[in-house]
Amino acid sequence: MTYFVLVLAFVGAALLGYKLISDVPSLIHTPLMSGMNALSGITIVGAVSTTGLAVATGSKVVGFLAIVLAMINVVGGFMVTDRMLRMFKTKKGRKA
Repeated sequence: MTYFVLVLAFVGAALLGYKLISDVPSLIHTPLMSGMNALSGITIVGAVSTTGLAVATGSKVVGFLAIVLAMINVVGGFMVTDRMLRMFKTKKGRKA
């Protein structure tokens, strides 16, 4: 029963997150992405410290997976932010 509640909470959070992000205007997307990159950095610190203290092998594997996924999120966020910021530069600034 506990797993059902956790899966239900995950699905609900995923649907709510998708709805909220899809309604964000493109004008404020870059500042929002920068804030999320900072939050993902905090997630990485938490995942590293938790994985370092893990005793069971299964916990270490899940911790490693959390670190990898959070890093993918950070790198992808920086790539999207960089792309968005390059859109606002002049043609002269893009070449430099």
